[in-house]
Amino acid sequence: MSRIISFRGLMADGSIDTISLHTIDGLTGYRIVKFQIFPYQPGAASYESTVQIWKNSPDTPSTSAVTVDFSDQRLLAVAYYGQYSTISSAQQAQAVVFDNEVINQDVYLTHTNVEGGAAAGPMNYYIELEQMDLALDEATVATLKDIRNND
Repeated sequence: MSRIISFRGLMADGSIDTISLHTIDGLTGYRIVKFQIFPYQPGAASYESTVQIWKNSPDTPSTSAVTVDFSDQRLLAVAYYGQYSTISSAQQAQAVVFDNEVINQDVYLTHTNVEGGAAAGPMNYYIELEQMDLALDEATVATLKDIRNND
């Protein structure tokens, strides 16, 4: 039987958050079903923020540049949000991409706001995960993938 669980938080520019999902036996799996980001000061500040979800703890993210590499097997999801506070360029853009992979270990979120300066504000995130029971062979495969991708 599966159920939906959610996590939310506020991340500073250049920070890493950990979502604890591991269990002693690894027989509980998770799949991302929703991932959204939303600015801390909508309309009041400019944002060009990227929040990424990783299978293992990444290096401390840059606060001035971000790289998104879909061929990196450690990357589970990425969300981008662009907003400009000036009226003449009051446009918004948002894109979210996530993998359909089952995981049974902790995940890590990174936030980079390349807008920089005083406008480099924090970003809210909201994640929904489908929680499911895993058979022993499924748990072993999920754990081995995590170990293999741990650089």
